[in-house]
Amino acid sequence: MVRAIVGANWGDEGKGKITDVLAETADVVIRFQGGSNAGHTIINEYGRFALHQLPSGVFHKNITNIIGNGVALDMAKFLSEVDSLKASGVEPQLMVSDRTQVVMPYHVLFDAYEEERLGGHSFGSTKSGIAPFYADKFSKIGFQIQELFDESYALDKLKRVLEVKNVTLKHLYHKPELDAVQIFDELRVLRDGIAPYVGDTFRFLRQAQAEGKHILLEGQLGSMKDPDFGIYPMVTSSHTLAGYGAIGAGLAPYAIQNIVCVVKAYSSAVGAGAFVSEIFGDEAQELRLRGGDKGEFGATTGRPRRVGWFDCVATRYGVQVQSATEVALTVVDALGYLKEIPVCVGYEVDGEVVTDFPASRVLERCKPVWKVLPGWNCDIRGITRYEDLPEACRNYVEFIEAQIGVRISMVSNGPGRQEIIHR
Repeated sequence: MVRAIVGANWGDEGKGKITDVLAETADVVIRFQGGSNAGHTIINEYGRFALHQLPSGVFHKNITNIIGNGVALDMAKFLSEVDSLKASGVEPQLMVSDRTQVVMPYHVLFDAYEEERLGGHSFGSTKSGIAPFYADKFSKIGFQIQELFDESYALDKLKRVLEVKNVTLKHLYHKPELDAVQIFDELRVLRDGIAPYVGDTFRFLRQAQAEGKHILLEGQLGSMKDPDFGIYPMVTSSHTLAGYGAIGAGLAPYAIQNIVCVVKAYSSAVGAGAFVSEIFGDEAQELRLRGGDKGEFGATTGRPRRVGWFDCVATRYGVQVQSATEVALTVVDALGYLKEIPVCVGYEVDGEVVTDFPASRVLERCKPVWKVLPGWNCDIRGITRYEDLPEACRNYVEFIEAQIGVRISMVSNGPGRQEIIHR
């Protein structure tokens, strides 16, 4: 069986924790898209970790964790995370698809230079090189990791790629030009470090499916960041939807039988773009400080996230584009300080109230329509049975479930692996 774990919102929904929980019964966990531009925070018996490149199943023994061909592989960050895990007593079983493409040093530079050039019109990039990476991949000038082992071929290709890159660096960004030999010397060290993990994951997964293995697909970011169905152009550069898991991992589309969509009990976002249910000032800062594990601050950048109340319109759309079969509702415990909880149930646009999520240009004119629900005003950490939650908390969960139209099968009431309620 293949199960996908994906986000319904802007990312930072808690997919890492849900993957870590569900990996307990899995044989294989696969990252199928994205790169090191977002982090999955996990708390377990080994400590607290923010994984940026590795799959969230690495803490479980006897599980193979795969970097799929759809991932933007930052070799340096991969190796750094592996070393960090080993120092904490974790021995991850890892495979990297030989078809995975690597983030080149100049991708990171171009990401930073372009944000600098755009100034006030920037996209709020994490400057991890992701957009330049995927641009090169689809321009057919990227590097699959297997290419780096053919040194004469790879160096010749790199020289040809840099001919164009250096023109842009010199005349558009007014930055120093790059030397192919110097870059390849850096790549060679990283390539040799990652070589023991590289293999034919397509063949491995065909065999795993034939043996009836349980496979988890782990997505990065969420529906609102998908380049087709998200809030364009304030999106990421890879498809964040479960359907892309078949391509980014190398599986048959019909193999994905279960799609767990992770939904946050309030809203948060990093970067620019329309955010209808956003709140500001002291109200936002209090939610920001109480949210997540250590507050709503980016696991990759550390920058404060924008926050808002739960958005029924965006989330319903988010689970629909993911084709969710069930929902995990996370960070419900963060709302325990509130006597009343506003929820966005519609958008007012040009004098009309709509409940369908509009395209990006219309979205910028939308204003939230609020419904205020009673809060439970107490700490729910430590509760393990749904029936033991305060009535107001259960009502909140069930209101959201009715609004989004998909069964909520899990309620997370804390950041730890055991702090989850199965319904």
